[in-house]
Amino acid sequence: MIFKSKKVLILTPPYMLFVFFLIKYTFELFYPLDNWVILFITIIIGLLNTLPAMAEENKSRPVTRLLMEISAIWMWASLMFLFDIIIIYPLGRTIPLSVGTRVLMLSAVPLIGIYAYYKAHKLVVNEETLKLDNLKKEVNIVHVSDVHFGAIRYKKIITQLADILKDVSKTCDMAIISGDLADGTITVNEDDFLPLKDVDIPIIFTPGNHDYYLGIDYVIKACKKAGIIILDNESMEIDDLNIYGLSYSFDDIDMPSSEELQKNVKNDKTNILIYHVPYEWPEHSKMGFDIQLSGHTHGGQFYPIKWLCELSFKYNMGLFKDNQGHYLNVSTGVGSMNQPLRWGTDSEVVILKLRKN
Repeated sequence: MIFKSKKVLILTPPYMLFVFFLIKYTFELFYPLDNWVILFITIIIGLLNTLPAMAEENKSRPVTRLLMEISAIWMWASLMFLFDIIIIYPLGRTIPLSVGTRVLMLSAVPLIGIYAYYKAHKLVVNEETLKLDNLKKEVNIVHVSDVHFGAIRYKKIITQLADILKDVSKTCDMAIISGDLADGTITVNEDDFLPLKDVDIPIIFTPGNHDYYLGIDYVIKACKKAGIIILDNESMEIDDLNIYGLSYSFDDIDMPSSEELQKNVKNDKTNILIYHVPYEWPEHSKMGFDIQLSGHTHGGQFYPIKWLCELSFKYNMGLFKDNQGHYLNVSTGVGSMNQPLRWGTDSEVVILKLRKN
């Protein structure tokens, strides 16, 4: 059993307990349900949360992918309904709330959900300009992160990304994917990334944590068939750029020491570090890396998680510059993690315009 399925099994019992009381107190606002009816609904939701995810491990099917998407959207909605309940009950003790008012307050959740679903599936192109001292010629790089190809965001997201990259390839020199090309909910097949083969610029990829969940070998095989260059704790040079891909995984893999990593910095080049997580940027900057490209956070993806991520991650989303003139770009990602919803963030690719300072 894979990491994600184990996590689902562990978290489902407390989630079911939460759902039971959420349904109970929501219906008490209108028409109380019998506890046995609530328990039956809760069990159905619990099964919907576990069985499709486990089935997808061995073989991906349209029906189980649809059920996983429904379960993920409901999980988000249940959190939003909780906030509604927290507001409605205390407010109702001080101000009489009509049935219509309660319905109106609860209806905000599906309305926000429709907007958030649209936002998650609309891929936007953002641009940033980076001024560098040791740059010899102008370069445009497409930064991509957290595609999360999997059960919920399936082949359509690869096609959508390929279409965007084909369009921007007219003005860009390369694309860099900073991890989580796959999300680990399904096994990646050899042909799954083939639409990216038609992109006319080099695509460079360094794995993130999710790429390892169902076997990094499957991801690498699909990348190679799509013509994607893999940098897994190794570097390459393209013109005046020195690009190093530092892998990140929760698994026990050999990682370079700080001394080994610094040896890969070329003083006569513009040094780019691909590292899935926005960690250790000050240390990497001191080593001489001019640019670090990261993702992982999704910018929090939607409220209120966005606020929590801003507290948890010092560099949550966007472009940062330190006093050495070095940059960190943290992409909010192309895809979505678990819930196919965005509220307050974009599904993005970022064109980084490298210019002489």
